[in-house]
Amino acid sequence: MVFTDTHTHLYSESFADDRDEVIQEAINKGVKRFFLPAIDSSYLSKMRELKNAFPLNMFLMSGLHPTHVKENFQEELAVLESFLDETQAVAVGEIGIDLYWDKAFLKEQQEAFHLQIEWAKKRQLPIVIHCRDAFDEVFEVLEAHRGPLLRGIFHCFSGDLSQANKAISLGMKLGIGGVLTFKNGGLDRFIDQVDLSHLVLETDAPYLAPVPYRGKRNESAYLPLVAQKLADLTGKTIEDIAAITTENSKTVFGV
Repeated sequence: MVFTDTHTHLYSESFADDRDEVIQEAINKGVKRFFLPAIDSSYLSKMRELKNAFPLNMFLMSGLHPTHVKENFQEELAVLESFLDETQAVAVGEIGIDLYWDKAFLKEQQEAFHLQIEWAKKRQLPIVIHCRDAFDEVFEVLEAHRGPLLRGIFHCFSGDLSQANKAISLGMKLGIGGVLTFKNGGLDRFIDQVDLSHLVLETDAPYLAPVPYRGKRNESAYLPLVAQKLADLTGKTIEDIAAITTENSKTVFGV
C-alpha cells in the first residue's frame, strides 16, 4: 500500500528534534508521498532542505497562508512567486481566507487569494485552499475564477454536504484528515455520499492529530488511521482507500 499525505508541514519547528525519524516512521507505515504547503517566505529554506534530503518523497508548494497576509503581503508574494518557479513547485498553496483569528486583513487576504489563483492558472497548477470561518468569502473568490483552469484541493475540509458539492463543482477535491475521526467532526455523517474520486488524504501535521492521538502532535505516520476510518465509513478496504486517494493525488498534482 502507498499512502499520500497531500498536506503536511514536516519543516515545522515541531519536528526540530526528530524530523528524520518522523519521516522514516511514516515511510515505514506506507506513507511514501509528502506534499509540503508553504506558509510564508521564512520557511522556504527548510522546505528546500527537505526536498534535497528526500527528493523522491517530498513535493513542494508555494503560497502565502492567509493568516500571514499583512500590510507587506505584496513583498511576500514576490518572494513566493520566485520560489514557485525556482523549485518547480507542484501547486500554489496553502492560500485562501481565514477569519477565525483576525478579520482586520480581509481585503488583503482576498486580494492575495485572487493573485495566487492567477499564478496557478497561468502555470496550469492546482491550488490548495485554507478556509476557516470563511466559506462564503472563499466561494465568492473561487466563483470569479470558475473554469477549466481552476482545480485543486480544499484542504482540511470541514463543511457540510452542500458545501462539499459546491467545492467539487469548482474543480476541488476534498482534503480529509484527522477531523474525520473526531466524535463531533461532522464529516462522518455524509462522507459516504461523496464519491471517493473527489477525496484525498492529508494530516496537516503537526496539527489536527486523529483519534487516539487527538490533542498531541500530529505526524504523517498517522495517515493510515484516517484511511481506516474512511474505509469503515464507505465500506471499502484500507487498500482500496490507499490506492484511490493516491491516484486522486496524482490527478491533482500531476506527479
